[in-house]
Parts: sequence; C-alpha cells; structure tokens
Amino acid sequence: MSHIMNLLVEYDFLRNAVIAAVFASVLCGMTGTLVVIKRIALISGGIAHTVLGGVGLFYYLGWNPHLGAFITAIIAAVVIGLVKLHAGEHEDTLISAMWAIGMASGILFMQLKPGYNRNLMSYLFGNILLVSRLDLIVLGSMTLLVMIVIILLYRQFLAISFDQEFAGLRGLHAEILYILMLCMIAVTIVVLTTIVGLILAIALLTLPAAIAALFTRTPGAMMLFAMGFSLLFSLVGLYVSYEPGLAPGSTIIIISGTAYFLAIVLRKAFRRFLYHRRFQ
Repeated sequence: MSHIMNLLVEYDFLRNAVIAAVFASVLCGMTGTLVVIKRIALISGGIAHTVLGGVGLFYYLGWNPHLGAFITAIIAAVVIGLVKLHAGEHEDTLISAMWAIGMASGILFMQLKPGYNRNLMSYLFGNILLVSRLDLIVLGSMTLLVMIVIILLYRQFLAISFDQEFAGLRGLHAEILYILMLCMIAVTIVVLTTIVGLILAIALLTLPAAIAALFTRTPGAMMLFAMGFSLLFSLVGLYVSYEPGLAPGSTIIIISGTAYFLAIVLRKAFRRFLYHRRFQ
C-alpha cells in the first residue's frame, strides 16, 4: 500500500488517472443503472460507436476531437432515441446502420491524416494514463452536469425506465425524458472514451450495474454499489496493468467481466445453499 501511495505522490499522471476513474465510476453507477433497468445496452452501444464518426471528422478538420465526440454523442442520442420511439420493428436495423456508419466514417476520416493508427487506437481503446489536468476539468464538468440532471429527475427517470407507457399515462413527458436520459448516457460514454475507449465503453457502463443488480433490489442502492464496483475495477485494473505495461482499459474490462461471471456463479451457489438449508 505504501508503494502505491508513493507512486501517486510522485507521478502526476497516476493521480490524474485515479481522479478520472472516480469521475467515470460516479457516472457508470448513475447512468449504468438506468441502462440496465431500461435494458437499452444496444441503444447505448449504438450511441458509443456512432461517436467515432464525429471524432474522426473533427480530427480531420484539425479541431478538438473531444468536442466532436460530445456533439456527435448528443446528436446520436437524440436521433437514436427518436428512431427507438417511432421506427417500430425497424429500430434494430436502423440503430445498427448508424453504428456501422459512425465507425466506418470515423476510421476513414482518421485514415486521411498521417499517423492515424495511433490516434485511432487511442479513441477506440482509450488510455487512462494519458488523462491531463485539462481533461480532468472537462470530465469533472460533465460528471457534475449528469449528476445534477439525474438527481433532479431521479423519480421521473426511474418511472420511464420501469414502464414508459404507464409513465406517459400518468402525465409525464415520457418521450422527452427518454431522450434526455439517452443524452446523459451519451455524456457518460464521452467520459468513458477517455478511460477505456469507444469499443469498451459499454462494458464498463453496464457490467458494474449488472453486478449490483444481482445483489440489490432498490435502484438507489444499485447506483451506489455500481459506483463502488466501477471504482474498484478501475483501480485494480490500473494496479495490475501498470508494472507489466498492459493496456489499462482492456485490463479494467477483463476484471469487470470476470467479476460479473463470478458474481453470477456465487449468486446461484448461495441460492442453492439457502434452498438446501431450508428443506433439510
């Protein structure tokens, strides 16, 4: 433990990485819970992969790619939300088409610039160790924005997550709330792009919340547990990947996925234990 503390004191990039992990964990806990309850991982994946198109375009134009990611994420959230609400049976195909077009156009735009492979890899798989102080300011601002919106509209978001049609009948502006919720998920994805990249963002968004759902019943507790799990996986992934020089984003996701499967096994084993104990 003292060795870890010494590294954090000595190296700014490690401190930045830990702070970024805290921001990402808060967002994963809050928005990831809504994604799991609403069962919209595919839609969130569509938003995440569409973002690469905006990143590539802004990179090609010489503008800030993170700004491109933010703008594209919000546009994708609104468009995909409208597709989900009004496209009916064609929604999966349309979302998949946006997913593919976003990825393909982003790769093509980056290919037109020298050294695109390095930049492409950084956006696809992220690198939490490269987070700067400016990045932290942006990530912190986005985290605060999402927290404020979700806290203010907590009950409304839960209502449309459990039963959107019933929420609409009760007088809530269900469609507007749904699209706003997707926009909050989009902002979270932009933050996660810095940590684990676009490809792995959905895994970190959903896995901690999915684990929390196995052991908690209330959405509030689920959010808190998901935050804790996300932070734990991020910090362990950083620690495990640092010495051997492994990709931290991929390491974090492997740890998260392994923990999810272990949680399922442990939950089933615990239920069997209680069942046998009850009837002995």
